[in-house]
Amino acid sequence: MSLKIQTHSSPNHDARRQKLSHIILHYTDMETPQAALRRLCDPAAKVSAHYLLHADGQIVQMVEESRRAWHAGVSSWQGESDMNSSSIGIELDHKGCDAQGHMAAFPEAQRQSLYALLGDIIERHGLDPRQVIGHSDIAPGRKTDPGEAFDWAELYAAGFGLWLSDVKLEAVADLPSDAAGEKAIVPLQKALAAFGYGLEVDGVYGQQTRDVVAAFQRHFRATRIDGVADAETQSLIYAYCRASLAKADAG
Repeated sequence: MSLKIQTHSSPNHDARRQKLSHIILHYTDMETPQAALRRLCDPAAKVSAHYLLHADGQIVQMVEESRRAWHAGVSSWQGESDMNSSSIGIELDHKGCDAQGHMAAFPEAQRQSLYALLGDIIERHGLDPRQVIGHSDIAPGRKTDPGEAFDWAELYAAGFGLWLSDVKLEAVADLPSDAAGEKAIVPLQKALAAFGYGLEVDGVYGQQTRDVVAAFQRHFRATRIDGVADAETQSLIYAYCRASLAKADAG
């Protein structure tokens, strides 16, 4: 796919302070791409992203990749707290959930445009294609984009991110969202933290852990997002942690 990129410069950027390592996906949660573009280029809003992808696949660049766009906010991943500095932000034109909580699928043209753009960015910068994640991953409890309708499995099939199929269900007991004093909480928190989520390992299944579990589910088990570490969720968390660490060791 040949990339055709339009430019609409945003004043909202500054110098990078960290090495570029990740690509963060967002949705605009606005009625039109034009409204999103105005906001992302409004000096008073103090937000921006490097790219905006329209539903029809049109790509608009707002910030040079060498610059630090303001898309991540308060966030962390794999120990990095300045995700604006270490990432490229891509906004997908999408209205988010409707009044009934339903979220429409991302259009085919937009998805194919995204995959082409990701491939181009990753090749030029020599990035790890696994390090394509969502805003909800780096800001659990605060952000939910790109949301449960985003097809992470298809993204992986296109060559980006991480996805596992046929994960074996482990013989573990469900951890309710109000669990306390359970021995299984600490290893679960350690696995989530090792995978990348910003999470204090304190042995308490409090709001922070519930938010992180829900963020994990939104990305890797979107059929039920409730913050409860049931057996399926725990099995997935441990499987993804093992896969991530194994691939990191392999380089």
